[in-house]
Amino acid sequence: MSQESFLKRRWKLLLNIATVLALVVLGVAIRGQLLATLDNLTKVKAWVLLLIIPIEALNYHAQTKLYQRLFAAVDEKLSYGRLMRASLELNFVNHVFPSGGVSGISYFGFKMRELGVRGTKATLVQTMKLLLLFVSFEVLLLVGMLILAVNGRASNLIIFIASALTTLVLCGTGIFVYVIGSEARINSFLTVTARLLNQLVRLVRPRNAEAINIARARTIFGDFHRDYMLLRSRYRELQAPFWWAFFANATEVAVVYVVYVAFGAYVDVGAVILAYGVANFAGLVSVLPGGVGIYEALMTAVLVATGIPASLSLPVTVMYRVLNTLLQVPPGYVLYHYTLQRKTPLPGTAHDSGG
Repeated sequence: MSQESFLKRRWKLLLNIATVLALVVLGVAIRGQLLATLDNLTKVKAWVLLLIIPIEALNYHAQTKLYQRLFAAVDEKLSYGRLMRASLELNFVNHVFPSGGVSGISYFGFKMRELGVRGTKATLVQTMKLLLLFVSFEVLLLVGMLILAVNGRASNLIIFIASALTTLVLCGTGIFVYVIGSEARINSFLTVTARLLNQLVRLVRPRNAEAINIARARTIFGDFHRDYMLLRSRYRELQAPFWWAFFANATEVAVVYVVYVAFGAYVDVGAVILAYGVANFAGLVSVLPGGVGIYEALMTAVLVATGIPASLSLPVTVMYRVLNTLLQVPPGYVLYHYTLQRKTPLPGTAHDSGG
C-alpha cells in the first residue's frame, strides 16, 4: 500500500491521534497554571466567577451572528445552530493547533463544505471575520486609551504600545485589501509565495517536485477574488458584522475584568483592554497551544506598565486563561470529534434558513 493510499484510508485515525497528542501537549503546557489556579480559587469570590459563563455565551452568540451576517452578504443562508457548532469546533482547533489561525481557516473550509458552501467562500468569510475582529478592536482600544488618559495612566510607553498595535492592524488590513483587490496582484503574490513554499518543502523532501500546484492555486484564488469583489460591492452589509465583531471583543475583555472583580480588584478597564489586545496579537505567532507562555507574560507586562502590580495581574491572567480554556476546549472537542467520526453529512438541507 502506497503512502498516499494509506493516508487517504487512515486520515481520520491519524487526525484523531494528532488531536489527542495536541491535547496532551496543551495539558502539559498549562499544568503549572492549572495548579496555581486551583490554589487561587480559595482566595477569590467563586460566585463572581460564575458570571463568566453567561458572558462567554454572549461571546459565542456574537461570533455566530458575525458568521451568519457575513455568509448572508455572499448569498449563503446558514442556520444559527450549525454556525454555533462550527464556531465551537473552530475555537477548539485554534486552541490546540497553534498556527496563527491557519489551522482554523482550513478546518472551517472543511466544515462548511458539509453545508454545501464552496471552500473559497468559507475561507473568505473566515478571513473577513478575523479582519473585522482586528479592525473593530481599534474602536475598543480607542475607548481604553481615553480611559487611561482620564485616569492619568497614559504614559509614553503605553502610548507607544497602543500606537504600534494600531499601526500593525491598519497596515495589515491595507496590505490585505490592496492584494486581494486585484486578480493580477493576488496571482503575483500567490505565485511568489507558492514557489517559496515549494522550495522550502524540497529541502525536506527533495523528490517532491511541487508540493503546491500553482495552476490549481491560481484558480482557487481567482474564485476567492471574485467572492471578495461581491462582498466589497455590498459594503453596507458589513456594518452589522462589524458591530458583532466589536461585541465579541468587548465580551472577551469583560471576562478578564470579571476575574479581577472576583479577586476583589476594580482595576482600570483601559489597562485590561490594552493588555488583552497585545497578548492576543502576540499569541498568534506562538508555537505552543493557545499561545501559552507568551500570552501570560505579555498581558502581565502590559498590566504592570499601567500600574497594576504583578502580584495581582499574574494570578488573574493565569486564572482567566485556565478557566477560559476549560470552558471552550471540552465542548469544542466533543463536537470536533463527532464531526471526524461521522461518515455522512449532517441531517437536513445544506442551506436552511437563518435564525
